[in-house]
Amino acid sequence: MTSLMINHPINFMASSVIRTLSQSQRMQLPMLRPTRMHALSIKSDLEIMRQQMVVVDDDESYAMKGGEGPHSYAKNSIIQKGLIDGSKRLIQEAISQSFDPKEHIHGNDESSTPICIADLGCSTGPNTFFAMQTITEAIQLQFQSHGLASQIPDIQVLFNDQVSNDFNTLFKNLPQQRIYYATAVPGSFCGRLFPKQTLHLVHSSAALCWLSKLPNEITDSDSSACNKGRIHYTDAPKEVADAYATQYRKDMGNFLHARAQELVGNGLMLLQFPVSNVVLDSDVDPAKVFELIGTCLVDMAKVGVISEEKVDSFNVPLIYPSVKAVKEILRGCDECFSIEWMEILEFKNMVSLPTVQIFVSWFRAALQGMIEKHFGAEIVDELFERFAEKVKEFPDIMDKDKLKLDVLFVLLRRKNKPRP
Repeated sequence: MTSLMINHPINFMASSVIRTLSQSQRMQLPMLRPTRMHALSIKSDLEIMRQQMVVVDDDESYAMKGGEGPHSYAKNSIIQKGLIDGSKRLIQEAISQSFDPKEHIHGNDESSTPICIADLGCSTGPNTFFAMQTITEAIQLQFQSHGLASQIPDIQVLFNDQVSNDFNTLFKNLPQQRIYYATAVPGSFCGRLFPKQTLHLVHSSAALCWLSKLPNEITDSDSSACNKGRIHYTDAPKEVADAYATQYRKDMGNFLHARAQELVGNGLMLLQFPVSNVVLDSDVDPAKVFELIGTCLVDMAKVGVISEEKVDSFNVPLIYPSVKAVKEILRGCDECFSIEWMEILEFKNMVSLPTVQIFVSWFRAALQGMIEKHFGAEIVDELFERFAEKVKEFPDIMDKDKLKLDVLFVLLRRKNKPRP
């Protein structure tokens, strides 16, 4: 039961209507000469749509490693799988308490609109399939428990990730026994992706830590936030960390503004934020890993494998915010959303880090694409061999009791009041 449609979200509906007309019907369509007022109206509508879309250049599209090879995300995403497994109970309880099946029953089964679910930051699978199975089965159970088993509408899942994401691998591995139709929607979730008031539930796990773009000032040699000799805000001057934090607030603001327009009234958002929980000096910041990778790149520059200029212009667009920072952002959107549930899950109870090699492979799957784009594919093997040695020298990075990475689980409900 698959509907594979990889189309630009704006063009999709119009192209679908045209395809349903026969050739003779198309010939009978009246040739309308637009009036000046009509042309101005079209221009105005298009301008509004452009303002609502946040376009991310391909150069700043950070997809996970595609395919199904030994270094692919599909083969090296055990940690993300742990996050989804660890939040399964909360997702089930959230839907049980907050999803009302009666809102989706309109008397005539044939007139019922599909339940639309968006998974934002789906990557290439298989983790997105586990999450969607949990959500769709929980929705199905809601209908059954209310005596509405025979009136369950169609369910459509909209899989979203960056334009450079390997959607072919994702759709090749769609579960055969799924209970939903599947659609791909490429693009940045920091902007509008879907028509207004069409989504009933939005899910995102471990994707909201990625920035839509790097702050310009961190590669500006004249800026106090220039991050020369490092690839992240870890152990960097305060100005660098502030630049990351500012970009994160902007991205989250755009994300929430877009979803406020796309969700129906009472629509739900299930979000899982990886967050830093560093308190003691002995705690290990989860972003420490990027400091280690950065030292590997600096070492490679010293022996001439890559240039110092290349290192200075490379930064990882990822942030682990504090719980406080995320809460402040979410509470700032109370005009549109109510916070129904917020719970901190301890990373150490969700994931095991069995070997150095698995740990290194996880980061390689996440970073290889952007490293290849910036430095070239020829340095990747050596870089991650060096990184494996750094991890052995600093084993605390794999100590779950010292690594202060948690997951903030949040359930938001779209308020009925329409956003202007």
